[in-house]
Amino acid sequence: MKQAASRFTLSPPAPFRLDLTVWALRRQAHNQIDTWDGEIYRRAWQYAGNRLKVRLWQSQAGRTPLLEGEVRGNCVRGNRVDASSVAWVSRQLSWMLGLDQDLRPFYAMATSDWRLAALADRFQGFRPPRFSSLFEALSNAIACQQLSLHVGILLLNRMARLCNNNPEVTDLLVPFPNPAALLQQETASLRSLGFSIQKAKFLHGIAESAAAGQLARENWQGLSNSEAAQRLHQLRGIGRWSTEYVLLRGLGRLDVFPGDDVGARKALYQWLEEKSAPDYTQVAKRLQPWQPYAGMLYFLLLLNRLEKEGHIP
Repeated sequence: MKQAASRFTLSPPAPFRLDLTVWALRRQAHNQIDTWDGEIYRRAWQYAGNRLKVRLWQSQAGRTPLLEGEVRGNCVRGNRVDASSVAWVSRQLSWMLGLDQDLRPFYAMATSDWRLAALADRFQGFRPPRFSSLFEALSNAIACQQLSLHVGILLLNRMARLCNNNPEVTDLLVPFPNPAALLQQETASLRSLGFSIQKAKFLHGIAESAAAGQLARENWQGLSNSEAAQRLHQLRGIGRWSTEYVLLRGLGRLDVFPGDDVGARKALYQWLEEKSAPDYTQVAKRLQPWQPYAGMLYFLLLLNRLEKEGHIP
């Protein structure tokens, strides 16, 4: 018998657009962990020994935006997913979709700069997304090191399928692996997916840290950027680019713009209509007028690229 779905709602601050926020989260059309069909966001999770399948859509916009969703799984009480699972999913989505971020100061600042105002107005309703966990953020950073984003996400798709025991299935929504599932994979198995032996060891290292409780989100949220960066640097394989990437995309530090990100640097100098790409130091200087929201500019430039590629109507 088909299990009934447990329904839930989320009320984002206005303005809000789910499509923009999800595209900034998924980045590439072939992302099979965070999927979007133009109306519905889908994600699967392993939670408390159960697989949860989540659907989320925006049913209201304007001054009172509303998100509606449903959860299905194999944790059944009275033919429904239990309340604790639904509450956990709601918290995860609120975190991932940036519903707790107060963007009013950013929009107030944007009104005083015509270039930023034009960009912010075009993507009004976007909220800066975050990965579901620090472990997921670090895994994304490692997968994408010195590779194109396209290839990095391909590797993550393969890793998710391998850890969920269906490596041959390429069109199925799969949850991002938990640390224990990743640690069960031999280095050779990760190598067969396309990871270098070095990256395979880095992934095992962060999985060990996560399994030991060292990457619990609540233990990082109170840290300053410099304190969090110092901790991240202690993880094997995490350098300057990965650290800034995780600060922004894993912890939601909106004053961080990953200055070593080649694509982001290129987008920045094109937006500024400069003839050559700035180096790391020059990026920080260029971004001073828009602090403490350089990370918002990073995301808006990403959306600008996605719009040009035809992903955003």
